[in-house]
Amino acid sequence: MSAPDVIRNHRAFQAALGRWYEQNHRKLPWRTQPSLYRTVVSEFMLQQTQVNTVLPYFDAWMKQFPDFEALAAADEDTVVKAWEGLGYYRRARNLLALARAYVDADPKPVTASEWQALPGVGPYTAAAIASISHHEEIAVIDGNVVRILTRILDDRTAYKDASQAARQLVGQANQLIKGASSPGDHNQAMMELGATVCTRGNPLCPLCPVQAYCRSHLTGEAELLPIFAKRNTVYRQINRCWLERDGKLLLQKAPSDSARLAGMHELPEGRLLKCDYDKAPLILSKKRGIANELIEERIYALAGDTPVPDSPHLLWADIDELDQLTLSGPHRRWVSEILGTRKQELFPGA
Repeated sequence: MSAPDVIRNHRAFQAALGRWYEQNHRKLPWRTQPSLYRTVVSEFMLQQTQVNTVLPYFDAWMKQFPDFEALAAADEDTVVKAWEGLGYYRRARNLLALARAYVDADPKPVTASEWQALPGVGPYTAAAIASISHHEEIAVIDGNVVRILTRILDDRTAYKDASQAARQLVGQANQLIKGASSPGDHNQAMMELGATVCTRGNPLCPLCPVQAYCRSHLTGEAELLPIFAKRNTVYRQINRCWLERDGKLLLQKAPSDSARLAGMHELPEGRLLKCDYDKAPLILSKKRGIANELIEERIYALAGDTPVPDSPHLLWADIDELDQLTLSGPHRRWVSEILGTRKQELFPGA
């Protein structure tokens, strides 16, 4: 027994997927109170960030910047501060630039190609906005959709990465959305299915509304797909310094042309201070992954009288006023952890 050709039977596929989505989709704020602006903000926030992480930020953002006009009128520091903790801060700057471009645009963008001309909007985001808010019949292809398509088609291609897979599968994705009564709902249903049922490690095949169309389900090997070529992991170690003086903490500010952290604050790298790590105690060590990099950051406590070179990238910040500065997400957590540990050592009963 073989699965029906999903492309040839795409209308039946759409119907089964649509019924499931109507009954099972998560009640997310950009769905329960839809608007063009809320769709745009949610799509930017959801890039490389999980839904549960986004939810509190989305709510706070809407209170601070309720529409395109309010966001366009804000200054960059305020916008980036509101984004703190979501990471990939270029998204915040691009969203601000988009809001300003949208407010000035006449006529306003409608199609995916028109949206893609705005700052920070790639093919995926443009298709999401155009299909959800303007009902354009164009498929959205994210990692979830790539996973669904490769499994349904039993595609055993070893793709370099999800981006390459998305480019190769765009034709099939657009065939599946062809003639959909609500292109936006179809795209959201595909993404929802990938996020909640057709999951990466342990797909819930018995619960899948389109199981009948899935070729890899019949082979029992759905969890093996998609196939991506292995990338070598690059290990990096960054030594950082913890230096306090007169109630102030030394920080490093990334230059304005930094690719990832423009204008953000972090604990200073040891290379700027020429630290002697053999004599400095290690107070915290953390590992994190970015793309194919495994980064270990080690934080050493320096004596308060350690010489500090004159550098435009170094500044002293009042410890009691750190909340007013924009720190990168990991460093905000690490600074809080170090300060909290020290408080517990001084006041065990606190």
